[in-house]
Amino acid sequence: MAIDAPSSPSAQPWSDRLRHSTIILIAAALALSVVVSLGELSALHAAIVFLCIAAAALIPWRLHDPAASRDDVRRINPVESAAVAAVVAGMPDPAVLLDRAGRVVHLNAAAAQLAPALRRNELAQFALRSPEIITALREAIATTEPRRATYLDHVPVDRWMELIITPVPVPTSFGGTDKCMLMTFHDQTPLRRVEEMRADFVANASHELRTPLAALSGFIDTLQGQAKDDPKARERFLGIMHNQATRMARLIDDLLSLSRVELSAHVRPDTLVDLVPIIRQVADGLEPLARERQVEVDIHLPEPPVMIAGDREELLRLFENLIENALKYGASGGRVIVSLTSSAATDGTQEIRVMVRDFGPGIAPEHLPRLTERFYRVDVGDSRSQGGTGLGLSLVKHILNRHRGRLLIESVPRQGATFTACFPQAKTPA
Repeated sequence: MAIDAPSSPSAQPWSDRLRHSTIILIAAALALSVVVSLGELSALHAAIVFLCIAAAALIPWRLHDPAASRDDVRRINPVESAAVAAVVAGMPDPAVLLDRAGRVVHLNAAAAQLAPALRRNELAQFALRSPEIITALREAIATTEPRRATYLDHVPVDRWMELIITPVPVPTSFGGTDKCMLMTFHDQTPLRRVEEMRADFVANASHELRTPLAALSGFIDTLQGQAKDDPKARERFLGIMHNQATRMARLIDDLLSLSRVELSAHVRPDTLVDLVPIIRQVADGLEPLARERQVEVDIHLPEPPVMIAGDREELLRLFENLIENALKYGASGGRVIVSLTSSAATDGTQEIRVMVRDFGPGIAPEHLPRLTERFYRVDVGDSRSQGGTGLGLSLVKHILNRHRGRLLIESVPRQGATFTACFPQAKTPA
């Protein structure tokens, strides 16, 4: 479908111009007739004046030339147009567009937040003080070739950033082309942290497995050598070997459980389970440990079922870790309280809370934010003597994340610790 361009004033029919100028011509004719009748002006002169007025009204004078206007628009730098500014502003990562000299032409809000010293029409080198950025920018401007640089930004927190400088060909005001520099910044901090966590995990897992393996190997060599015919030493060493093997098996079991939970972290359980019998089953199973540690376990559970959407096996593991930790590390208090309540969350929805409280030595405040990290221990020696793997609370956190819950930790030194597992309340069908 063709679209007709708007016609110029010269293409308008004379009849339209005459119709639009009728009032002007009639008023001019009446005025001139009055002047002639009064003898102030001759008829010839009046006719000449009328012809001039008619020419001014009917001839299409073009005081504004569209072609000249287009020439004026072309004199504006195309890079500074609103369209280019909108493209740079819409980029998700911090982005800065520089001219060939390195002056800032456009920048988006993310770049302004990353480097508040950046100003339009000012050199970017004065605002970006990092030596890696300045070197890469100078090389890109000199060679008009892409450059990459990685640097560590210390303000306001340590962040690993990757800078990519891409030459962009742009049209000039005179019909040629020029090169601008598009700088984009990518935050590499999450990737770096994941790599560090993976390296720490491998190192910690290797260390945790190396200790029991070394103990087993040493005791086997001893039993095969000097203690071969010593019944007392054999019984003692076999007991230690059993403990080390149990510790190693539990570590592997925790690692496998953690991997399974992480693999299904994005799939929320949809089976309704009752928390009351699960908690009672865990408490009954840990009763021998409570008698051994001389700890009284007080359980406060409601009579009616408390339903949530969850995985029964994972919930058993979760409550087993929480109650077992309370029995092991809070045994000096002689008492552990396990309660189940329903309360309103911060967003106004109802949630189920299972609280496990001990009255032991408590936990210092500086340790609380890191308790759910893998292999993190408040007291390494005490944890290993208790048979801990350092993965229990990390497993608890991942299970709660899969159930869309949260873990609350409260502790005051010498007054015990409270671990609260919060679950969203299941929606009962109407």
